[in-house]
Amino acid sequence: QDSFLAPDFLEIVKYCTSPDAHLHGLLRYIESFSDKRIYRLPVFTEEFCQAFVDELENFEQSDMPKGRPNTMNNYGVLLNELGMDETFITPLREKYLRPITALLYPDLGGACLDSHKAFVVKYSLHEDLDLSSHYDNAEVTLNVSLGKDFTEGNLYFGDFRQNPSPVPKYIEIEHMGAQGLLHRGGQIHGALPIASGERWNLIIWMRSSAIRNQLCPMCNKKPELVEAEGFGDGFTETLRDDVPETVNVCSLW
Repeated sequence: QDSFLAPDFLEIVKYCTSPDAHLHGLLRYIESFSDKRIYRLPVFTEEFCQAFVDELENFEQSDMPKGRPNTMNNYGVLLNELGMDETFITPLREKYLRPITALLYPDLGGACLDSHKAFVVKYSLHEDLDLSSHYDNAEVTLNVSLGKDFTEGNLYFGDFRQNPSPVPKYIEIEHMGAQGLLHRGGQIHGALPIASGERWNLIIWMRSSAIRNQLCPMCNKKPELVEAEGFGDGFTETLRDDVPETVNVCSLW
């Protein structure tokens, strides 16, 4: 619902869906960091973030079975396990985020991000404190700080598609409540340890089949497909009759 979203975020979406929208105009609305194509923007209201975290904690404290968000985070929630893909994350990606990513990341299929993996990760003093350097299985990632109260725990970003360890040079970016960071999935990044409190982050790995069908972003090889339920890892099978004879238009948006 629009009421979940920050008014400034809705203004950004309104601009991006206008006929005259362009990259330099969008950059007047959002915060940009260095030359790494990392951007900060408001996403949700603080009231929604609080309600969302309350719901996640209810699920966490229940005896329902739970999967790990990914191979690096031990604490958190896969949102498809709560039935939040079709009703929450898919419309967020299609209606609100894709007009923004189309302008910011046209070379990564930002105009045709057609699937995702969405999860929430949790950092606290007696559980996961930090996250070592890595890159995401995504073309574009949105990372939103949902709360709660915490100190330190900045994100850090290295170069694009470098070896994840070590990261010799990086920039630090503070995570701010209800604000999101958009970055390329291949950007090396991690989270420094929190010093106190508890932090919940919503992570959306957004994928473009038009891009990753050509080359897997994790192994840099032509993907070999295995049938899967749901979105899988965002790859799709192209029927022989549908193979384009020219370049993919959405990758040139």
